[in-house]
Amino acid sequence: MTAVDRYFRITDRGSTVGREVRGGLATFFTMAYIVVLNPLILGGAKDVNGASLGFEQIAAATALVAAVMTIIMGVVGRYPFAIAAGLGLNAVVAFQLARVMSWPAAMGVVVIEGLVIAVLVATGLREKVMDAVPLSLKYAIAVGIGLFIALIGFVDAGFVRRTGAGPVPVEMGVGSRLAGWPTVVFAFGLILAIILLTRRVKGALLITIIVTTIFAIVVNAIADVPASFVPGADGAPPTITPTGWQLNVPEFAGDVFSAPDFGLLGEFSLGGSFAKVGVISALLFVFTLMLSDFFDTMGTIVGVGAEGDLLDADGRLPGVGPVLMVDSLAAVAGGAASVSSNTSYIESAAGVGEGARTGLANLVTGGLFLLALFIAPLVKVVPYEAASPVLVVVGFLMMTQVRHIDWDDYDIAIPAFLTMVLMPFTYSITNGIGAGFIAYVVIKLARGRARDVHPFLYVVAALFVVYFAIDPVERLLGVK
Repeated sequence: MTAVDRYFRITDRGSTVGREVRGGLATFFTMAYIVVLNPLILGGAKDVNGASLGFEQIAAATALVAAVMTIIMGVVGRYPFAIAAGLGLNAVVAFQLARVMSWPAAMGVVVIEGLVIAVLVATGLREKVMDAVPLSLKYAIAVGIGLFIALIGFVDAGFVRRTGAGPVPVEMGVGSRLAGWPTVVFAFGLILAIILLTRRVKGALLITIIVTTIFAIVVNAIADVPASFVPGADGAPPTITPTGWQLNVPEFAGDVFSAPDFGLLGEFSLGGSFAKVGVISALLFVFTLMLSDFFDTMGTIVGVGAEGDLLDADGRLPGVGPVLMVDSLAAVAGGAASVSSNTSYIESAAGVGEGARTGLANLVTGGLFLLALFIAPLVKVVPYEAASPVLVVVGFLMMTQVRHIDWDDYDIAIPAFLTMVLMPFTYSITNGIGAGFIAYVVIKLARGRARDVHPFLYVVAALFVVYFAIDPVERLLGVK
């Protein structure tokens, strides 16, 4: 065994260097969209003063923080959990925090919540909360995440869409019909992924992304399909093409290389939120972000860990302490770089699906994010329709954990069910976990089995009640 093998425990976890490299590549290509999507979310919003963040600056800082924290997670945590700006968290920052305070103040809230979580990790409290969760609920979290990322794949590719009207919230394609060349590309990629997976082809997911991207480039060169959404210039309305590419247009436009702009680094204010909205409102913002970040990470670690057979017999991840600390500091780094809270990414499951089991895969993923700083135009070539098939297939792989849940025991089956379905139905990992925890505690209390519940779960369930009731709580405290 080489020093690298011993340090990352590659052989001990049944992996090889080749699998780690393939896994790192697959993870990067399934989450590289964040370099483009995060600027669209943050850059598309204005703060209370009407100020906007620069698209290129957000893109550069997003790639930088993802690269650095992913590598640190690999070296310190030694697990294949890649890190980047958290979806959902960035929307809260853009459309909730920035609406009532400046960008530096909003990013200061993110830094504070990251520091609070780091303290919880240092005291061992975060790990104790994870250990208090029943094993069957942990499997339910993994299954729910599988359903969630499969839905993300279908939605990102435009295969599933909002109806916009009527009693049916979502539909297949446009007007319940599959239309447009991008849909053809997605279908091609999904069929290819299924064939390669069932034939046990090594590198199936990575091959799917690369081949489908090439196919998309060829299709676009022939059909010249526009993006589904093009912002209007000088205040003009945007151009919307329902059958267009969902995010990236698979074509080379302009230069392949570009110099990064790090102008947003350090642009945060720890006290700005308190001065602008008051202590109580600022603390509620911190609490909301913290709870979401806390349990999104727990869900990702449990879900991806279960998929990679990295958990022990009790559903715990051995040596989870450093993983949780790095994840907490990633939130701090994201706020300090003005790109919102960074967290462990569920798309890491794509790399685990390729065989990644150690932090060595993170060095590959992080290295590619560093490269993305300079070749952002090349990253933009991969369309959603080429990466989304992989998410759907990974969703299937994670769904197989459902066999470990005892469906005859309603005490655990009902909370597990709520955990699984509410993740995709509410588009939130945190909502699913919260509903499952509350249901578990309520059922045990109703059946006179209070002693079966770990004391930490009572505290967490109570916090989730506050989380779900945050609007009336704010009104009760007179801050809304």
